[in-house]
Amino acid sequence: MTRMRAVDAIVLILEKEGATETFGLPGAAINPLYSAMRAHGGIRHTLARHVEGASHMADGYTRAAAGNIGVCLGTSGPAGTDMITGLYAAAADSQPILCITGQAPVAVLDKEDFQAVDIASIAAPVTKMAKTVLEAGQVPGVFQKAFGLMRSARPGPVLIDLPIDVQQTEIDFDIDTYEPLPVEKPAATSAQAERILDLIAEAKHPLIIAGGGIINADASERLVEFAELTSIPVSPTLMGWGTIPDSHPLAAGMVGIQTHVRYGNATFLDSDLVIGIGNRWANRHTGDLEVYRRGRTFVHIDIEPTQIGRVFAPDYGVVSDAGAALDALLAAARERAAGPSERALPDFTEWAAQCTARKSTEHRKTNYTEKPIKPQRVYQEMNSAFGEDVTYVSTIGLSQIAGAQMLHVYRPRHWINAGQAGPLGWTGPAALGVATGKPGQTVVALSGDYDFQFMIEELAVGAQHRIPYVHVVVNNSYLGLIRQSQRGFEMDYQVSLAFDNINSSGESAGYGVDHVAVAQGLGCKALRVEDPELIGEGLRVAKELMDEHQVPVVVEIILERVTNISMGLALDAINEFDVLAQTPADAPTALTPLSELAATK
Repeated sequence: MTRMRAVDAIVLILEKEGATETFGLPGAAINPLYSAMRAHGGIRHTLARHVEGASHMADGYTRAAAGNIGVCLGTSGPAGTDMITGLYAAAADSQPILCITGQAPVAVLDKEDFQAVDIASIAAPVTKMAKTVLEAGQVPGVFQKAFGLMRSARPGPVLIDLPIDVQQTEIDFDIDTYEPLPVEKPAATSAQAERILDLIAEAKHPLIIAGGGIINADASERLVEFAELTSIPVSPTLMGWGTIPDSHPLAAGMVGIQTHVRYGNATFLDSDLVIGIGNRWANRHTGDLEVYRRGRTFVHIDIEPTQIGRVFAPDYGVVSDAGAALDALLAAARERAAGPSERALPDFTEWAAQCTARKSTEHRKTNYTEKPIKPQRVYQEMNSAFGEDVTYVSTIGLSQIAGAQMLHVYRPRHWINAGQAGPLGWTGPAALGVATGKPGQTVVALSGDYDFQFMIEELAVGAQHRIPYVHVVVNNSYLGLIRQSQRGFEMDYQVSLAFDNINSSGESAGYGVDHVAVAQGLGCKALRVEDPELIGEGLRVAKELMDEHQVPVVVEIILERVTNISMGLALDAINEFDVLAQTPADAPTALTPLSELAATK
């Protein structure tokens, strides 16, 4: 056995568990761990400007690639409480991040010592485990259990709180014989797969709802294989976007009351069997449940037993990892395809063709030429500028909702979104984490002006550490989504961010904060676009600046103050506030050009 400080053992464990990318801020109570990282040399660290920002960076890094676990570090007291929003965002979307906090010495934990707070109790509701380690000898076991929990069953975050004296106590530890715990995940049985295929055999219009659990299981290729084998169309959820390429013939389009496409909702309303895999039936997806459920049979497959029946009781539920379920479904479907004809599944190619044809109808218009710029034009230009390899990062607001209605995603982990918690300010630091996890790839963040102003200081992290990405800021100087929701109250109250900036001039002076000046002051490159015909050029220049300087590049696009984005309370009651496309030229980057028949209706 080797004698070492507990923190030196922690660093060795992080390395063996493959969690070597950390984001955080040092402080007196966590300095021993930083000293161990410095001595070891193999743990990479990105210095954040705010601990909440560091937690979102760790979250973004986790989401960037299968198997990643981002680590967030902070000192005692407020550092831990600052992490709570990051832990909530990760927990809500089933993302494993490890937050490590320093703590006051064990002897004073109940004496209201300086920056001593019971962070484990505070963090417990938004983590899989939150523990203050009181004995140094427990450190290896606690970390071993933490990694096992983060990876097993439904993934999620963990917080480990380390009193400063525990960190520095010497223990006996042998890293050579340390082994990560086995990962435990439930798996669908062949009998359950056969039952699902029996339900498919009884259907005429089946539809797969592909959730984020498929991406967590790294099972997107198996999903596409099953869809192709059975000719069943697939609709991704917001968290599952990219499980099937938007351009695939069986991609039926996203369903929802906010983030959706019109043909996706139309296909869902025409379905009679809905198979949810790795999804939660989130309310922004379902809308009014009476409309959503009417006339349909539901299968729900999820890794977390308590999710089955949580929103509504399915006709058949299976507790399983999404990848394991798809393995079982593929095996059963192949067996039926090779077996007697009476056991073969129906031919759904005609139904699939109807869904494909529907994709050329009812497009939303994007090709606006007005000034100030209408937001729809921004997403049209982003489709043209960034192509299929881009990774988008966003969180909440009209910018995210409109982006999900009009952008295109072609691969898993190429739409990275804080879908359930939706914390403002998540986008920027998360994009830094994503870009850290995807070096050399094009990462594009999408924010409204309010989201961008939260945690704007984290741009300096990208400048200091040379983390390049493009941040598109659509600026209407409003809390746009809240303003739109206030329409039902017949008010427009405390939601405007506009003011006459005494330091600005030109058309955007009345929009308040000069985001270009702030971004430049934080060491980044930035440019402003006020003409719709110059958006494409602005995005092209931004990519060039990003490649040349290897820093974040902000593209601020000045929008019209008020645009209401399509949404409603039920799938059959979506409010369209702007005209639909009348000709293919009205929506030139639509995945399928508007059909001549649809254009003449």
